[in-house]
Amino acid sequence: MQWKNSTSRFGIIAIVLHWLVALPVFILFALGWWMTGLDYYDSWYKLGPWWHKSIGVMLFITVLLRLCWRFISPPPQPLSSHQPWETKIAHAVHLLLYLLLFVTMLSGYLISTADNRPIEVFGWFSVPATITSIPEQEDVAGLVHLIVASTLIGLVSLHAAAALKHHFIDRDRSLKRILGH
Repeated sequence: MQWKNSTSRFGIIAIVLHWLVALPVFILFALGWWMTGLDYYDSWYKLGPWWHKSIGVMLFITVLLRLCWRFISPPPQPLSSHQPWETKIAHAVHLLLYLLLFVTMLSGYLISTADNRPIEVFGWFSVPATITSIPEQEDVAGLVHLIVASTLIGLVSLHAAAALKHHFIDRDRSLKRILGH
């Protein structure tokens, strides 16, 4: 398999980056949802957020790498079997996914640093608190985080459903390309 994308196939780097973004999105959503039910005396009360923040920062770095790679190695051309409207919707969905990812991560950062403390990332490094003066920052960012993360997981689910539709109903190579076949 080639490293870079070609006009007809994804390269290994794009495939790995795709899944290094997709899997943590589901993990973070599930972890975040689960954390909302923890009480102060639960043993995971501090550990859950620590994992959530650390994975979130690493996801941010991965998304940046993925965007950089997209400029270095543009994605393959749409399949000839795709209708023009499908291609336009797919492009719009990808842009919206990136936007929702960044808003979710930014709002998570604003929640985590509202008390002027940095985010510790797996004990490897810290992300400093730079924005701390927004009125009711933690509450406003928390609401944005919940709404946008929920919207993101819904759009990701539709994205996955579209891939399955292309694979099982249209019987085209859309899903196979991102799986490396």
